[in-house]
Amino acid sequence: MHIFWLAMIQGLTEFLPVSSSGHLILFAKYTDYADQGQVIDIALHIGSLIAVVLYFWRTIKEMLVELWQNKFLPNFKSAGVKLAYYLIIATIPAIVIGSLMKYAGMEWTRSTKLIGWMLIIYSVILWLADTKFTTRKTLNDITLFDAVCIGFAQCLAFLPGTSRSGITITMGRFLGYNRSEVAKFSMLLSVPAIFGAGVLAFYEISRGGELARLIMAYQAVAWSFVFSFLAIFLMMQWLRRATFLPFVIYRIILGIFLLLDAYAVI
Repeated sequence: MHIFWLAMIQGLTEFLPVSSSGHLILFAKYTDYADQGQVIDIALHIGSLIAVVLYFWRTIKEMLVELWQNKFLPNFKSAGVKLAYYLIIATIPAIVIGSLMKYAGMEWTRSTKLIGWMLIIYSVILWLADTKFTTRKTLNDITLFDAVCIGFAQCLAFLPGTSRSGITITMGRFLGYNRSEVAKFSMLLSVPAIFGAGVLAFYEISRGGELARLIMAYQAVAWSFVFSFLAIFLMMQWLRRATFLPFVIYRIILGIFLLLDAYAVI
């Protein structure tokens, strides 16, 4: 049941702009379950990765085919090659800054106060970006500048409560992309980093010969995939006709509750 609840939280919140890391921290804080550990965390993200790959398989297939046809050279006249390279470029800032933060220590980021403030602050910024800027650009219009901006914005999500999908979507909206297109880029952006971390994690588990741990990891992948695919489908359908306002309202309500609790008001 521990794995099931974790997978449900991860799957439903990874691609919605509400902060999956923040929800996972709060789940551990407000329940009797022990911390699941980094390996299960990565397994949960792999389930989300598989969901993204299957949902956007046509786009990913086109990127791979065009990369192969162009011998993996950066021919930006090819839409698939351009999108693939810009996804990689947008991933680099998070890899660099994430590595630096790993050595600096991350325990202070698990604060309820921090999560509460990040939920509220970035919900306001998301609402401004979603309602005050034009929405004409698609992924065919993406530029190197846009990819770099979204990549650096993604680094802010190392602070739980910010939301990786939320902050990258927010930056995309500021840059003028329509809702469904920037949400698609945000989801595809999760693929390179999760894939690398997942391969290393499962290699370590398999080499260690811990059968029980391996079984738990596979269960985490399976359940996370189910809930992640559901969340992606519902969100993409929603964004074709509506705004991010429900997510903004949810973030503000949750953030206020956490701050009241953290400051011992309730």
